[in-house]
Parts: sequence; structure tokens; C-alpha cells
Amino acid sequence: MKNKIEGFFRPLTALKYLLKKPATIRVPFEPKMPSDNYRGIHSNDLEMCIGCGNCAKICPTEAIRMVEQDVEPKPGATNLRPEVDYGRCSSCGLCVDVCPTGSLKLSAEYVKVSPRREDFVFVPDESNYKGKGYKSNVNYSLLKLDRIDFVEERPHLKRNKDFLWEILGFKEVRARLEASRCMGCGICVQNCPAEMDIPEYLDAIRKCKDEEALKIFYKTNPLPQICGTVCTHKCEENCVLGIRGDPIEIRYEKGFAASTIEDYRKVIIPEIKENGKRIAIIGGGASGLAAAYYLRLEGFTVNIFDAYPKLGGMMRYGIPRYRLPADTIDKEVNFILSLGVKVKKNTKVGKDIEFEKLLKDYDAVYLATGFHKGISMGIPGEDANGVLEAVKMLRDINSGKKIKIGKKVIIVGGGDVAMDASRTALRLGAHKVIIMYRRREVDMPAREDERKDAKKEGVKIMPQALPIEVIKRRNKIVGVKYVKTKMVDQGPGKRPKPVPIEEKIYEMECDMLIQAIGQSPDYSLLPEKIKKKLEIERKRIPVDKYGMTKIKGLFAGGDIYNRRGDIVSAIRDAKRAVRGIKKYLKVS
Repeated sequence: MKNKIEGFFRPLTALKYLLKKPATIRVPFEPKMPSDNYRGIHSNDLEMCIGCGNCAKICPTEAIRMVEQDVEPKPGATNLRPEVDYGRCSSCGLCVDVCPTGSLKLSAEYVKVSPRREDFVFVPDESNYKGKGYKSNVNYSLLKLDRIDFVEERPHLKRNKDFLWEILGFKEVRARLEASRCMGCGICVQNCPAEMDIPEYLDAIRKCKDEEALKIFYKTNPLPQICGTVCTHKCEENCVLGIRGDPIEIRYEKGFAASTIEDYRKVIIPEIKENGKRIAIIGGGASGLAAAYYLRLEGFTVNIFDAYPKLGGMMRYGIPRYRLPADTIDKEVNFILSLGVKVKKNTKVGKDIEFEKLLKDYDAVYLATGFHKGISMGIPGEDANGVLEAVKMLRDINSGKKIKIGKKVIIVGGGDVAMDASRTALRLGAHKVIIMYRRREVDMPAREDERKDAKKEGVKIMPQALPIEVIKRRNKIVGVKYVKTKMVDQGPGKRPKPVPIEEKIYEMECDMLIQAIGQSPDYSLLPEKIKKKLEIERKRIPVDKYGMTKIKGLFAGGDIYNRRGDIVSAIRDAKRAVRGIKKYLKVS
């Protein structure tokens, strides 16, 4: 009976809520004020966003996809931007947590009313953001922003006394942890001339699959340990983690993985089907070797003609051994030769064999002779004893010749060769080494890490100083006259121009001056009529999109074509030429 009575009166209990304010909100007439950290509709700074796609990859509900937008992609970015489906979005905020630029946020705005379903799928911009909402916190980021150092280097003030490799080794566990920081966005690949599969090989290294990493290297780069030691590593400039933290040490990750495998032939076992075509390669440097490797994989018979006793070009004869050990070069050169590449060393084309004979006897020729000649300053007195060209000095040292160095040495120039020459002078016994550069230090073309190493080892940099005369006695250098320069703005996008301040001329004592102001090619191997047909422009040979010159069957690449002057760009040129040779000879 009691239960029946309670059941009879229970509906009447609802009357007590009649005059109470409802808990629900009548949108939009009674908007609720969200907290400052509310996770509502996304906000994205479309200019700051780089389109890496990390937000789309991490989204657990697959609510985000990357779509093209009408924006001009900047270096290190794409024109993709995240589009959000709010029918799927759970406002978890993971997309915000992994945004490397901090451009993506969850605003405090949550109201969206529309009868149309498609209105809930759109590309967020900054219109919703009012300074409140959920933002990523660098101090508590899901991103691993700090670099995990795994390269063990010798102390700078000890290693500047010898030519032993400046790296003691790699710490394996830390190398794999550093590789695990990669988010897999692939933005770094944009800045790699060889277009290496960087996220893929970093993932293989992370998983302790070094043999798999080596196979990935060789798809796009047949000199992985060399590049993993001395590459200009432009890829790291595009690493998205470098926006708010440290970029991944991509170069040395490659060097680490390649160094774990002693014999590449046990891992890389290509099946070569001969196609009957013969290719001559002039120059055994990075570009010539890369071309030889990829041509051989396609079944071509390959002959390399090189003027030096050993292959390697500027890698062997230009880069000091403390930066790139000879056994690293030998390891990768010998692997390429093991595929059946034939070599004629100590053979100078144009002298020991005629250039035109190669054009006649081979189905195609790849010219990759590099820039092996130094450039002189053209100032009075530079013919004095004790004035050297940096390129020749480095080549002589790497060839085993003895070089007598001065006690006080001045290097003129600001590129990587100037850094190599200065650090080499210290190792040869110079007491004081000064680099004179006509522009500011910030304008130096030498890489920042090279400049830092030189200074840490004891090299002094003297910016905005321009030598105008070598002082000599009995035809031996005893000093240099120089003037200071001022930097004159040349307008947007142009380097400031150094202009001499001629009011006063300064003098500095020295007993050696090394010129490192640039390099040039040696085209003496080419007959005059060939040079005329090639239409050489500013020391470089123009080629088409397939790497072929204006002479049919003659391809060119490396420093004699591109202005980057690095190994990885030379490899890119070689791969392009291989594609061009296949097309030219109709080899599928």
C-alpha cells in the first residue's frame, strides 16, 4: 500500500523545479562563459603554420586532414593546412600539443549553429581566437624539443694538434633516442638536394634496424657514411623541432647507422642485368661515383677516368682527414667499385686520352670534374714565397706531401675552405692563425658549426678587413697591408656590399698567407670547339632538365654545374643525369 501511495504522488515532486532556473542553456540567447583554458573550436595562424601534418597524424578520431590552401609556401613549409571535421573532433587537444610552431590552438569559442552539415567541416583560421583557449606549453610539451647528444667529440684544444678524426665515436642508445624524436612529417626532405627518405631511415634507426636504414640510404645516396660525416646538413634547417627547440641531428644519425655495418656487400646485393651500353665518367668525385653506382644498377658498363691516384675527388683531396677519415672514403668507394665499375686512375683526359675519343667510343659521357683550382686575389706582391692557395695546400697535405707552415698565418676568405685551411695550419704547427674576411662574420658563407669549431680550436676571425698588398723582402712574405671596410646596404634580398674605407691603410706582420677566396674549374681537358658548343656561363656548364649539355650524349653535374658546391648536391646531379642517360639511350 505504501509503495502505491508513493507512486501516486511521485509525479507531483517535479513541481518544486517549476520556478528554478534550468541547467540547460538556451543557445545563443544565454551564452555560457567558458574557462580561459577551454577546448572549443580550433584556431590556426595560417601564416605561422608550416603544413607539416603532425596534427592530422596524431588525431585519434581522424577528424583532421591536410588540404591545399592559397598560400605561398615559405622555405621549410608547404601550402597544406589542417581542415577539421567537428562531427568527429573530441577536443582532446593532442593536435595542439604536437604543433611544432604553436600556430594551432583550441579557442574558447564553442558556438557553431547551422542546419548544414558541411558547415562543420572547415579550415580554421584566427577568427575564432580571442586570446583564450587551450594552447601548447613548451615546458610540458609532448614534443621532445631538446637534442639528445650522442656524438662524442675530442676536446678542441687537444685535437688541433693532429689529423686524427675529431669524433671519438657515437653512443648507440642515445643515437636511437635522438632518432625517436622524429615526428615523420618529412619537411626536412624539402631541403635535402638528394631527397633522401629521412623520416624512414630515422624510424629504422629508432627500431635498431641499421641494415634496413642502409638500404634506405642507398635508394637515394650511395655515399651515406661520407655524407653522415661531412654533409652540409641543410635538412636540419628544416626540421620542425628546431622552430621551438633543437633540430634532430640528422647528419650524424646517418653516419652512426652506416658506421655500424662494416661490409655493405652483405646488405646491399643488387641484381644487375647488363644492357650492353657503355658510359664514360670523367671525374671520380662525389658526382662521378654516384653516377657510376646508379648507372651500374641499371646494367650499364661504366668506366671512370680520374686524374688522381685515388678516387674521391675533393672529398679525398680537399677535405682534411680530421674531418673525413680516409678509411670512410675507401669503404664507400670500394663498395661502388665492387659492383663492376671500371677505373682508369692517373689518367688526365685531354692529355692521356682525347676527350673527343670518349664521345666517340662510348654511348654517353658524364662530365663531373669539380672545382680543383684556386683563385688568387690579384694584389701586388702575391707572387712572394709563403703565399699559397688553400685548395692546393689541402690537396698536397692529403696527398702525403710535407708542407712547411709559418708561425703567424693569415687566411683570406670566409668559406668552408678558409675554415679548413685555418684549422689545418694550426695542426701543422702555426702559433697564430687569423682569418681576414672583407664582410662581417655573420655574412660568412662558411657553415656556423665550421666557424665555431675553428674559433674553439684557436683561430681568430678578423671581419671587415680587406688585404690590398703583400709585403715582401727578398721575395718572401713578411706582412700584409689591408684596409677596413664598411657594409653598404644594397636593397631587399641582396647582401650588403663591403666598401673599402681608404682613409687609413693598416699593416700586419705574418710569414704566410693562404688564399681561400674561391675555386674554379679546369676546362683544359676540353677542345676549344667543344667549349664553344657548351656555352659555358660564369665558369659553369649549362644543362637541361635531364642533365644533358648542348652536346648530345654529353651530360654534366657537380660543381661544374651547380653553385652549392656540396657533396649531396653533386649526388642529386648524378641521379638526374642517370635518368637523362636512360632516356637518351632509350633504356627502360
